[in-house]
Amino acid sequence: MLYGTNGYTGRLIAQEAVSRGMRPVLAGRSSRSIEGLAHESGCPYRVFALDDADEVTRHLDGVSLVLNCAGPFSKTAPQFISACLRAKVHYLDITGEIDVIEGAAAQDARAREAGVAVVPAVGFDVVPSDCLALMLAERLPNATHLILAFTAGGEVSPGTAKTMLEIMPGGGRARIDGQICRVPADWKARTVPFPSGPREAVTIPWGDVASAYYSTGIANIETYLAASPAILRRSRWLRRFARVPFLRGLAQRWIERSITGPTPQQRAAAHAELWGQVSDADGRVAAAALVTADGYTLTVLAALAAVELVLAGRAPSGFSTPARAFGKEFVLSLPGTRLVE
Repeated sequence: MLYGTNGYTGRLIAQEAVSRGMRPVLAGRSSRSIEGLAHESGCPYRVFALDDADEVTRHLDGVSLVLNCAGPFSKTAPQFISACLRAKVHYLDITGEIDVIEGAAAQDARAREAGVAVVPAVGFDVVPSDCLALMLAERLPNATHLILAFTAGGEVSPGTAKTMLEIMPGGGRARIDGQICRVPADWKARTVPFPSGPREAVTIPWGDVASAYYSTGIANIETYLAASPAILRRSRWLRRFARVPFLRGLAQRWIERSITGPTPQQRAAAHAELWGQVSDADGRVAAAALVTADGYTLTVLAALAAVELVLAGRAPSGFSTPARAFGKEFVLSLPGTRLVE
């Protein structure tokens, strides 16, 4: 089941799945858009909200795996994970939200008992950075600090913008001495040596603050974004609105009216770059970078690859990060990805 296929990224995933010969159950809360896509693709569909756990569980009848594409995931993942555990259905999503990943990790024992895989964040958030973190951690086994950075440019989808709006009032987050801590927004800045050249980047509350800890065991983790001036201006504007409930509502309506997501041509012309560095108490350092397809294309490729691996029985029961579930080389199996030493 693909839930949230009425959204920008969910629709891309559904279209690619169908092009590969899959016939997933398309699901979501909006009957009009779900029915239209189902008729176009010849896939079965189900329309339901996530308010009632019993109803969600009923709609999982005959389903072996759910890929949740409906964000903000803080509003959808807890209910869906609970229902999946009750129904003994594997759960995946494409979140990049720290608290959602932490919530999934807290369900590890129940997932193991149910014999199902719970693997959040199988998209751009956070597959490439998670795999890069594990690669680096294995090069420097006693690493105490991990820094991850990525580039972003161009347009974002409505779902991405709404998620940004959702998490912005909380400020920044970093992992310090093993604990996730609140830090100011734009807490630190640094120059990052991306493959295309150095760029200034600032800290953001990226999902690896949670996931990379479970993948590597490294106790100090900072995550950075190097974005275009337009993206940074939009982020600052959204942050101001996010602090006031009334203004946040206005911003949500503006997002729905004004943001449509990148076009196919924009996605094809774009790419993403990621850089990571680990260091230990003796001053040893290891660093590497990845170049990938644009974030939305990589999300489609990674999410469907993860679905295929879980359905083939190649993921452990319980909670896993993508790198732990599928291996640190997982990202390198995705078209358009290369490692830069």
